[in-house]
Amino acid sequence: MSSEGFRLSYHECRDVLSRRLAEPAPGRIQLLAGPRQVGKTTLLLELAQQVGKQAVYAAADAPEAALPGFWERLLARTEDTAADHGRAVLLLDEAHLLHGWAARLKGVWDQFRRDKAPVHVVATGSSALHLAAGSRESLAGRFERLTLTHWPARSVAQVFGVEPDKAADLVVRMGSYPGAFALRDDMVRWAAYVRDAILEPAIGRDILALAAVRRPALLRQVFGVATSSPAQIVSLQKIQGQLQDAGALETVAGYLALLEEAFLVAPLGKYSKQAPRRRAAPPKLVTLSNALVAVMDPRGIVDPASDPARFGALVENACLAHAWNCGQSVWYWREEPLEVDAVVEGSWGKWAIEVKTGAFQMNDLTGLLEFTRRHKGFRPLVVCSANARATAERAQVASITWQEFLLDGPPGTATNAM
Repeated sequence: MSSEGFRLSYHECRDVLSRRLAEPAPGRIQLLAGPRQVGKTTLLLELAQQVGKQAVYAAADAPEAALPGFWERLLARTEDTAADHGRAVLLLDEAHLLHGWAARLKGVWDQFRRDKAPVHVVATGSSALHLAAGSRESLAGRFERLTLTHWPARSVAQVFGVEPDKAADLVVRMGSYPGAFALRDDMVRWAAYVRDAILEPAIGRDILALAAVRRPALLRQVFGVATSSPAQIVSLQKIQGQLQDAGALETVAGYLALLEEAFLVAPLGKYSKQAPRRRAAPPKLVTLSNALVAVMDPRGIVDPASDPARFGALVENACLAHAWNCGQSVWYWREEPLEVDAVVEGSWGKWAIEVKTGAFQMNDLTGLLEFTRRHKGFRPLVVCSANARATAERAQVASITWQEFLLDGPPGTATNAM
């Protein structure tokens, strides 16, 4: 997988960047993209503390960034730091907010290379859209890109000191935004934080700032339909029929792609060896953090006891989102009446996964077993509650609890070890 495909946890990102900053300078520019409020600024500040006097930190959303000569002063400060301490690490937060940021960084990097200046550069941005567009146009061959993604349950457990199973439950019911964790016992404040600090800036600033978004109201409605359909296969025609502001199917599909680039919703395609069939099939809509589902649902946080069906849908959504956030390629498979919840391929290996939160019978695994019969390279896996694993065992299918899956991925992968 190329560096542009890396989706890493907070600790994994920190460790990768620490290693790269220890390499001889100047190295390639490190571009760190990711959702809002997952710790990118905290990570830069932690790196600054590690580097000490060699660090030069600047935030593009700070008032001084709007003043004339900001770039020139920042460059001079970086060069002075390198001269005084033998090396400098420039840490530029929210880089995409600066006009012409990619072209300016290109010029800075080229100058450092010409002068053999011992300077490393790390830049962050909240949206993959802004970073991808600028970096590909101006920084080709000069950068490596990482994605700090939504926190897995294992990170929640270790950072906040909660029991692992409790962390998995929180990821299903409330997502895993670290800034919202302290507010989890105050639903009004928690919901306000997710709406005001995460959702509205992501849609109202990160995406709508793009010229490609010509119908903002339609984009918001597409997002609303997606979050109301967690882990459901929904045709574009059906999505279009639920919109107040009608739009062409191509526009709806385009807005779903934008929502995926912004780390909000992933429209999973149908697994097929034939690419045209994949594109023609209706998408399975997976919201990439269950916090967004909860805050958009008028019923609020799900109660597993009173609404087991809704809870089951959220468990499936969380499991599929976890696979996507861990950098796996994720599809679904369906050939009526057979269906598989997730087909996963990547660093985990090749898995066909069925998610079951309630009791089930062996014949409920027919689709899973038929898929793996046709596609020999995929291993079947049932993700279920602890008391339902016996059914999978009788069918001679590997199983794992959904809590274990959200903590560590499929058996033997230890995806989130930190």
